[in-house]
Amino acid sequence: MATASVSGSREKELWRRLDEVNDPELDEPITEMGFVERAVVAGDGSVEIDFRLPTYWCSPNFAFLMLDGVRKALDQLSWAPAYRVKLHDHMFANEVNRGMEAGNTFGDIFAVLAEDQDLGGLRETFRMKAFKRRQEAVLRGLRQHGLTDREILGMDLAAYDVARFEPGEAAKQKPRYRAALLERFPDRRADDPVFVTWEGQRIPPGALGTHLAELRGVRINMEFNGALCRGLKQTRYKELEVVDGEPTLVDFILDRVPARTAPTA
Repeated sequence: MATASVSGSREKELWRRLDEVNDPELDEPITEMGFVERAVVAGDGSVEIDFRLPTYWCSPNFAFLMLDGVRKALDQLSWAPAYRVKLHDHMFANEVNRGMEAGNTFGDIFAVLAEDQDLGGLRETFRMKAFKRRQEAVLRGLRQHGLTDREILGMDLAAYDVARFEPGEAAKQKPRYRAALLERFPDRRADDPVFVTWEGQRIPPGALGTHLAELRGVRINMEFNGALCRGLKQTRYKELEVVDGEPTLVDFILDRVPARTAPTA
């Protein structure tokens, strides 16, 4: 009984850690995107992960950033397990899997695959987009609650932390924006404004509408890429979607619905 309890606790911790790993381009958890096909804790405590991206030609840089995030998540598990991460159906899957089996780090493997790409610059670009998308959701939420632009832009961390939202995008992004803000500006004082530009500049109340229009463009681009990514993955693997217990029209068009078995006499 104790063993089953330990196993269940470890499984929950494993998925909780994986939930914290985001697709860097979309700022959405890789678990929600369906990239983690399998994650199990074996009887000896070791961990096995099967990872699959939506297309065969997904950028090796994106693959690296996500797999490196998975590695860091596994390194944080409380029982420090041995682990195996396997990439499936990707143009560099063989190189990645061979490298990992040989004990090479992700950095060593992708240093060759990424050639002279600036992964640090790529990370920074994605952090900026995530910062803006999260900020926009919270700003819109505060406006919907009836706060004036001056009240919103005058908020410090204390006021921000007590703000409450109904379940939805603003509530989801509130702690995530706080984390992005403090990652971007670790020396931020408690009485500094919470809402600033990526460069750290104050946003005048009269400019909030223009600022939100810029952020909206970032969000729409990310949402479009996310929808495209999910669609490519579903089409590639013919994943069946069910609405109210029935396949959707798209599933029939894409031939994802298995033929019915004739009843036996």
